[in-house]
Amino acid sequence: MDNRRNFIKTAAVGSIALALNKFQSSEETTLEEIGKINKPIVLSTWNFGVQANGAAWEILKNNGRALDAVEAGVKIPEGDPNERSVGYGGRPDRDGRVTLDACIMDEFSNIGSVACLEHIKHPISVARAVMEKTPHVMLVGDGALQFALSQGFVKENLLVEDSEKEWKEWLKNSEYSPKANIENHDTIGMIALDSAGNLSGACTTSGMAFKMHGRVGDSPIIGAGLYVDNEIGAATATGHGEEVIRIAGCHLVVELMRQGKSPQKACEEAVSRIVKLTQNRNKSLKDIQVGFIALSKKGEYGAYCIQGGFNYAVNDNSGNKLIDSDYFLK
Repeated sequence: MDNRRNFIKTAAVGSIALALNKFQSSEETTLEEIGKINKPIVLSTWNFGVQANGAAWEILKNNGRALDAVEAGVKIPEGDPNERSVGYGGRPDRDGRVTLDACIMDEFSNIGSVACLEHIKHPISVARAVMEKTPHVMLVGDGALQFALSQGFVKENLLVEDSEKEWKEWLKNSEYSPKANIENHDTIGMIALDSAGNLSGACTTSGMAFKMHGRVGDSPIIGAGLYVDNEIGAATATGHGEEVIRIAGCHLVVELMRQGKSPQKACEEAVSRIVKLTQNRNKSLKDIQVGFIALSKKGEYGAYCIQGGFNYAVNDNSGNKLIDSDYFLK
């Protein structure tokens, strides 16, 4: 009997010790993993992302918030009249009106969006104001403009001379056939992880050139053109917005990451779904471009697109670089 009691006591002590060792090992692993997180880091779409990343990095390197960084970053191409697919300088719709779309999302899942907004150079800042100063998540058209003016934004003519000339030339034939990788339909999407380990994202565009008035793509739609989950990661998209909306693209990428896929594999899976749906509809992939970029909570990142030509910028402690994305059609 005594031997049995001693055996039980010894086994119990051993179990407690084993559990304690496991707990300690788990805690040590967690601390080790924290040390390996690549932060801060910011990603953005296309070659204008390099300069945009530079503005975001000024905030991130000083322990600033990711939300402030992504807003400051995308405002660079928004305010550049030489960038023809974002903000001031963006190409107009078929009626000659420059209409802008944007959305923003922070680490708390606060969201703000504007669509078909005219006369305001920085729609991303209006989207943030919607997020922070209204009970709504999206304002559109005249309502978005009136709200922007009420918040002190200045009404401006966004149709620059070069864009107006292109529009008048387009009117001669009025042929609507967007071409892949010609930046008449592209976006700056930006996602960032700050020093505190928090994620935020922003997305802004003037949409497809010579689109029907009132057309809205994926860029201002949370879950399509942008999605952030502070427990998992963030993703943003560029290209033909209708195809991104069809699969709720960026939400899909983040959910695939939640299931354990790397940012790279998640982007690849999202693109493969667009490819499959396009083929099922007997549509050609040659005239379609969609690209995704994704960033995990650990600072890992990836990108993938339908066809070659899409690039993205990455800025972390190793520097600011432009990377050509891998692609499906080879």
